[in-house]
Amino acid sequence: MRGMKRREDDTVRAVDWVDGHLRLLDQRRLPESVGYIDCYGLDETALAIADMVVRGAPAIGITAAYGIVLAARACFAGDPLQWKVRFLDELAVLGKARPTAVNLAWAIRRMSRFAETLEGSPEAALLAEATRIHEQDIEANYRMGDLGSGLIDGGAVLTHCNAGALATGGYGTALGVVRSAWKSGKITGVFADETRPWLQGSRLTAWELVQEGIPVTLLCEGASASLLRRGGVSWVVVGADRVAANGDVANKVGTYGLALHARRHGVGFMVVAPTSTVDMGSADGDAIPVEQRPEDEVLRFAGHRLAPEGTRAWNPVFDTTPADLVDALVTERGVILRPDTGNLARLMAA
Repeated sequence: MRGMKRREDDTVRAVDWVDGHLRLLDQRRLPESVGYIDCYGLDETALAIADMVVRGAPAIGITAAYGIVLAARACFAGDPLQWKVRFLDELAVLGKARPTAVNLAWAIRRMSRFAETLEGSPEAALLAEATRIHEQDIEANYRMGDLGSGLIDGGAVLTHCNAGALATGGYGTALGVVRSAWKSGKITGVFADETRPWLQGSRLTAWELVQEGIPVTLLCEGASASLLRRGGVSWVVVGADRVAANGDVANKVGTYGLALHARRHGVGFMVVAPTSTVDMGSADGDAIPVEQRPEDEVLRFAGHRLAPEGTRAWNPVFDTTPADLVDALVTERGVILRPDTGNLARLMAA
């Protein structure tokens, strides 16, 4: 069984279901080479999430959904009568792969609740549900692309990390807005932060935009304030790994500083995220767990040590941007200007 049909402009897929297993584009190898990791079980899927083969909150959730199909297949084959007991234990392990991206927990809850209703072999029904999650994400991205681009009225945009097709089911959140705005002639080009230490902006965002012929200029995060002060950038457009109930946003570390720079220089700050990324159970940003990754990701690069022996590194993967710095939160259900507890609750209840 091959994956879903694609639109003409849906050119990059980080996650796919191919011939009965999960196939992931290995984002660690981009842009030097394009390679794939095949996952046939849940352990391989969880490891791929933890090791950054796949990243980006929506893509992690979709990957988890397909991984759950693999888990159910194995559990049912091992014990058709008691498979659900082992299945729940497997999902608990999966949930620990990346703690900040709320889409992981969201996908696990949705798939596990659906599994509870099933009798007999669960694989076909769970695969259909995982495919629905994938399709719904792509449709949401197209919707958000149109809504977000409607706020842009010219100039260039600046983005941080990668919130494109590589971070989602396809098309992208922040880069979905970029794609839509470029197609409609609303932007002149894109500036992309390098996004250290994994260089997602350099390796992934720039790669995606080059594939589509959208002009992209790379800069170090430390140059963003000077860029915004110079003028010519109308919006900062980013994705999110979790949005708290009050509108605080967890995203790749460096986003908070970028929001401060944007506010200082009168540049709009737009967050683009599906409602699956909204966590109404987290009252504010302080309730969002921030993943700390190994020090060597900062101290080394491509196998070479960058800092002297004895140096320590602080490596939070995410930071939290307060809601009062967010000018627009774009979801597939609509746009919230200046998000807060009240308007976000109304959006989620709609």
